[in-house]
Amino acid sequence: MIASELELPIARVCRIARAPRSTIYARRKTSACPDVARRGPKTDLSDAELVEWIRKVIDESPFCGEGYRKVRAHLRREHGIHAGGKRVLRLMRREGLLAPQRAAHRRKPRLHLGSITPDAPDLMWGTDGTTIMTKNDGQVWIFATIDHFSDEAWTHVAKVGDRFAALQPVYDAVIDRFGELGADVARGIKIRHDWGSQYRSRHFFGSTKWLGFDDSPAFVGEPQTNGTAERFMRTLKEQFLWSRQFDGVDDLREALAVWMKTYNTEWLVDRLGHRTPKETYASFISNAA
Repeated sequence: MIASELELPIARVCRIARAPRSTIYARRKTSACPDVARRGPKTDLSDAELVEWIRKVIDESPFCGEGYRKVRAHLRREHGIHAGGKRVLRLMRREGLLAPQRAAHRRKPRLHLGSITPDAPDLMWGTDGTTIMTKNDGQVWIFATIDHFSDEAWTHVAKVGDRFAALQPVYDAVIDRFGELGADVARGIKIRHDWGSQYRSRHFFGSTKWLGFDDSPAFVGEPQTNGTAERFMRTLKEQFLWSRQFDGVDDLREALAVWMKTYNTEWLVDRLGHRTPKETYASFISNAA
């Protein structure tokens, strides 16, 4: 039962409820005139037109689950549409276009307060591995190496997840960056990894030492210190591995090579100003030159 039915003064009800009377009057006015225009400056596109453009961006994107920030960046980069972030968020929430999110929970105090994001490429690389089940070959391993600055990544698929397979994406990254494998060719780069048996083996440590890497294992029990590689693995699973089933190693290797090219050239990273990994690296090299 509302206050008007009880014939109670609005001022007394608002004072007890600690609610402003202006809100009550504004809602009465809106309910009485539902077609009243939205206050504030007028935009070039109406909400309905902007929603259509948002749906177009989502349909054309090769990725799934992108948030409103990346949708807004795609609108600006590819269609020349400049829309406020809060407006895009409001419309995507209203239309049910936001990806499901985990429920918020209170975080425990973090012991590591430093930063793993360097100021330039080729200062710190991270590496990690994961597995996926295939129809014909069973469990298959995927190892990845990622530049902590630009988020550019290299991957390798192997039936056996040993120290040789874990080292292969590191070799691929070195060849791509420096053109060859050689003694001290990667001098000055830290290689960040967890405490898996592949990364603590004598072969992996000796090979990276020969290339010139500085060994930088993550802190025990603190996966956030290898967070760049961990975050890439999450993206790899959400955007690629969990979206389809693979026949075997060869099928997975071919499909992953295509997806990795798309990732490095089209995946927008919020931390990089909504630029792709390749764009970020090329821009840094150009400015340095």
